[in-house]
Amino acid sequence: MLHGWDNFFIMAGTAAATLIGLLFVAVTVGSGFSKSSIEHGTRGYLTPTLIRFSGVLFLSLAVLAPWPSAWPIGIILGLGGIAGLAYQIEVIVARRKVGLVFLDWHGWLPYVGVPALGAGSLIVGAVGLLIERPIAPYAIAAAAVLLLFAGIYGAWDITLWMIKNREKT
Repeated sequence: MLHGWDNFFIMAGTAAATLIGLLFVAVTVGSGFSKSSIEHGTRGYLTPTLIRFSGVLFLSLAVLAPWPSAWPIGIILGLGGIAGLAYQIEVIVARRKVGLVFLDWHGWLPYVGVPALGAGSLIVGAVGLLIERPIAPYAIAAAAVLLLFAGIYGAWDITLWMIKNREKT
């Protein structure tokens, strides 16, 4: 069912792996901040962004593996989507605890809405694989794109946060 999608998932996985590497560069650049600044930034921006990129990398690698049928990959992706939704709830709770509350939809949409939609799309794609629906590859690809975009937005905010906080230190 995923035949013909190899190039897409190779590109998505490569993009995710490259962006993970760039996050490590960002962490190195930001290593001069005070401990409390690093903790707030890590909880609020860095870890969720890293998890989103890692999710796309894992999704891409899992899809590209030569599975004997659609069942194993459907179950793996379905569990990944459920874990993504659970993690998204954890991120919302953690951000509230450290005072990173989004007051308007401009903050809510890229940090809550898009990742949740990506995880939901992954679940839809996994179910589609299990029941052999032609929409499945499109839903899985949409999940990869949504999570990449959410991660890119998060990485951009990490960069802006580091620039803003660099001036204070």
